[in-house]
Amino acid sequence: MASILDEYEDSLYRSASVQQSRASVGIPHSGYVNARLEKETPIFNKQRIDFAPPEKINSLVVSSNQLCMSLGKDTLLRIDLGKPDEPNQVELGRKDEAKVYKMFLDHTGSHLLIALNTGECLYLNRSVQKVRALSRWKGHLIESVGWNKFLGSETNTGPILVGTAQGQIYEAEISVSEGSLFSTNPDQYFRQVYTLEEESGPAPVCCLEIERGIEGKFFIIATTRKRLFQFVGKVPEGTEQQGFSSIFAMHADHLPSFREFPANFGFSEIAFYTPKLRSNPRSFAWMMGNGVLYGTLDYSRPDSILSDERVWVYPSDIDITVNKPISIVLTQFHFLLLLPDRVKAVCTLNGQVVFQDLFLEKFGLLTRMIKDPTVQQIWIHTEKVVFRYHVQRESRDVWKMYMNMNKFDLAKEYCKDRPECLDIVLAKEAEHCFQNKRYLDSAKCYALTQNYFEEIALKFIEAKQEEALMEFLIKKLSNLKPSEKTQTTLLTTWLTELYLNWLGILEGDPSQRNLYLDIREKFRTFLSSPKNKDCLFNNRASIYELLASHGDTEHMVYFAVIMQDYERVVAHHCQHDEYDEALNVLSRHRDEKLFYKFSPVLIQHIPKKVVDAWISMGSRLDARNLIPALVNYSQSASTQQINEAIRYMEFCVYQLEETQQAIHNYLLSLYALCRPDSLLSYLEQAGTNPNRIHYDLKYALRLCAEHGHHHACVHIYKVMELYEEAVDLALQVDVDLAKSCADLPEDDEELRKKLWLKIARHVVQEEKDVKKAMACLSSCALLKIEDVLPFFPDFVTIDHFKEAICNSLEDYNKHIEELKREMEEATQSAKRIREDIQEMRNKYGSVEPQEKCAACDFPLLNRPFYLFLCGHMFHYDCLLQAVFPNLPAYKQAKLEDLQKKLAATSQPSKSHHRPKDADTVSLGKGQQSREQIKADIDDIVAAECVYCGELMIRSIDKPFIDPQKYEEEMQSWL
Repeated sequence: MASILDEYEDSLYRSASVQQSRASVGIPHSGYVNARLEKETPIFNKQRIDFAPPEKINSLVVSSNQLCMSLGKDTLLRIDLGKPDEPNQVELGRKDEAKVYKMFLDHTGSHLLIALNTGECLYLNRSVQKVRALSRWKGHLIESVGWNKFLGSETNTGPILVGTAQGQIYEAEISVSEGSLFSTNPDQYFRQVYTLEEESGPAPVCCLEIERGIEGKFFIIATTRKRLFQFVGKVPEGTEQQGFSSIFAMHADHLPSFREFPANFGFSEIAFYTPKLRSNPRSFAWMMGNGVLYGTLDYSRPDSILSDERVWVYPSDIDITVNKPISIVLTQFHFLLLLPDRVKAVCTLNGQVVFQDLFLEKFGLLTRMIKDPTVQQIWIHTEKVVFRYHVQRESRDVWKMYMNMNKFDLAKEYCKDRPECLDIVLAKEAEHCFQNKRYLDSAKCYALTQNYFEEIALKFIEAKQEEALMEFLIKKLSNLKPSEKTQTTLLTTWLTELYLNWLGILEGDPSQRNLYLDIREKFRTFLSSPKNKDCLFNNRASIYELLASHGDTEHMVYFAVIMQDYERVVAHHCQHDEYDEALNVLSRHRDEKLFYKFSPVLIQHIPKKVVDAWISMGSRLDARNLIPALVNYSQSASTQQINEAIRYMEFCVYQLEETQQAIHNYLLSLYALCRPDSLLSYLEQAGTNPNRIHYDLKYALRLCAEHGHHHACVHIYKVMELYEEAVDLALQVDVDLAKSCADLPEDDEELRKKLWLKIARHVVQEEKDVKKAMACLSSCALLKIEDVLPFFPDFVTIDHFKEAICNSLEDYNKHIEELKREMEEATQSAKRIREDIQEMRNKYGSVEPQEKCAACDFPLLNRPFYLFLCGHMFHYDCLLQAVFPNLPAYKQAKLEDLQKKLAATSQPSKSHHRPKDADTVSLGKGQQSREQIKADIDDIVAAECVYCGELMIRSIDKPFIDPQKYEEEMQSWL
């Protein structure tokens, strides 16, 4: 647990670092305010582990959350950091003076190697409690181990590399046999593969690292005190288990590539940064005598994996002769140097010390620093205390360093979630581009900042960079919110003015034709942009004025089309006599209102095309609204041009089946004026039913009479059922036409006879043709010779119509004989009817004493009853009760009245002093009246059997229970 002094020390450092960071930010020039309500935690946050070791700590290693430390002479402590309350203690079992020299833990935390200062090596697996000696390793002081991250498992290390203090590199493999009866040596083999040398001879192998690149290529990095070696080669596929001997064999005759530095302090150490678990390292840092060699790892290079190398010298307060670095750890943007009394963090981007942590003397000298690559935690220990560093938001200030290095893309990448920092980067990038005369790039960056709009615009105007100004305005416009309508209107209008000015300048220069076309395309893209559509539409009047002031009719039409202001487009074409173009616009956009408005103009110049366009619109156009255009056109045009109007009207009538009276009347007027041959066929096709005729009969009659079309007039008279007028007019044209009219009133024989008499009079008196007059008699059966004789003059001889008179007399004789036959048939029918009536009077039925009423099932003879021919028998009152509800209302009223009268005749007279004779007479009259009343009641009640007559058939759809009594009946059943 951390002490009070430690906490005080940490708080002092955090306060100083926060104040320093705040002082370095300064007052921003953008619209963002950098407000931080809490103290920002340092990148490297130190924590003292609550652990008091019983003995001094000799060595400590950690990997995959597994921590192992050597305590004193013979104790090994293992801690699973996921379960820190369950430590495991293992005894080494050494009785001699051997001490732990170094410990090595693989990437899985399963295999632990313990090198002793006596040249021996021990092995401990995470799953066992017993330490095993590696007999083949004896006699070698182990300095470094290169673990196999590709073939290693929890029970087998796979081929690994081991470096010794004598400069030899050995290849070895350790395997643990689980559950075996006999104890076997864990070290499978241990063979030398190479020896590292410096100019003075073999040198200790300080570090070993094995990495695999693409296409099965392996990279082995080995370091001595002054040199960094690289071994590159391929291991054949399927032979990885055989080890790396083939790679080292390639360099048996010549030295591998290496980097060498003159200074050294007796050892070196290399650290790697791996961004993700089970991925290849991305960068390295080699701590040696001249400083720290930092670079990235490029696995695609053929011979050397090291790339972008640079040497960062040690800070000025580090004297390698007095307090040389002990260990190095690499993170994403920093490397940490461990000194005897402090830790320094140096940024790999600029080599500056960004963090320093001084340890108190009471903790003792710092011994070792190591990083767990799986959880990115850094561990430091002395002989008495263990510390842990958490790396928190390491990239928080990286953007500023990249920005100062003019690496703006990287700077933006690391502050994309911090808008106030991103704004600073964009402003710096914009200024950098402006100073380097990259004005377009500067405009794009300025548009994304919160800097004052006016200052930036004036800056480009003063530099006479109109294209960059337009780019800035376009980008600024694209970043505006929909609610910022005023700013959108301002930028849109300004951009339109700039585009028009630029196009006006380029249009008159033939050498700038390509640039003109490019700018024109950009301007049209700007006008048609969906994002600008609403703003342009709301301010279209101002845009039209700008276009008109520049005389740019081409773009005025283009803008009108975009705004769907087709009325302006069509009007423009009509003003410039471009009638075909105007009609094309109308046909393309199919706006009915525009057709109605511009058709009077277009039909005067291109009538056929206009009518074709109307026809293509079909029922979308209301022909009534086009009649004014046709009327104006037909009044000033020739017959050939009127045919176009007739063609459209015929399309409406025959194809669209229009029923509007105005359309049919106008077509009639055109037929009467120019096509009398089509007039009669149209009238006949329309039919003779006035209710189904769509033209005005009176208007058509007047029109045909004015133009002298008598046949058409006769047809209209017939439709109007004015047959006398039709026959009178037809007699002026053709007698046969009159005859066809005379037969039309089929139901009115008197009228038909009258019409035929008119025809006969005309034939006799006007044409004086006796034969034709006789033909009229044969054509109409209603006319007789005596009807026609008065029309003939006195001097006409009987020879001309003697035959007609004889035929008439014969017809009279036939009629008389037919009447006699009918009278005889009537006499026979009357005789048969009288016989049937007499037979019915004598018909009777027998009733047995046990017969019962069909309705109430009581004996029939107890009360008055009725017997029907079908065999059903009913009491009088039962039949009345069944029949009465089904009678019509008027019969119910009549039946009630008869019952009252019958009851009145049954009452005895109140007078006791009337004479006997008078009483007898009165009784006779009353008895006769009573019988008549009962007969009338029988006619109503007993007209038919209630079970066999129409009454039963009519009641088939009536419910068994009256709907009004349904609820009552239902309740009675509960």
